[in-house]
Amino acid sequence: MATITKKKLIQAISQKKGMHPNDVRGVIQEFLDLMTDSLSEGDRLEFRDFGVFEIVERKQKVGRNPKNAHIAIIIPARPAVKFTAGKKMKRLIEEKHKKGGTKPEQAHVHAPRQHQSF
Repeated sequence: MATITKKKLIQAISQKKGMHPNDVRGVIQEFLDLMTDSLSEGDRLEFRDFGVFEIVERKQKVGRNPKNAHIAIIIPARPAVKFTAGKKMKRLIEEKHKKGGTKPEQAHVHAPRQHQSF
């Protein structure tokens, strides 16, 4: 599995659309900034077929210090971003994993590294 960075995404889009990378970079950065601002204000972002980003409240829980497991640590409740995949994304991911014969949770352990080009 490859890691797709913002830089790789910008390069791929600029090549595919014949645009200057700086133009693509500006659009992508503005998109990410608007997403961040909207989520920080508590807005829900819905992109049909892709998925939904929303803020949820994580409950308070008890954790353990790995160096001293006898001492309980209270992890306070906190807001967190939750992503729920859309129908099209779920379907494509399921199809890819069925073809490969691996379960999603095993894919990162057993699948050889593949480099994707966009």
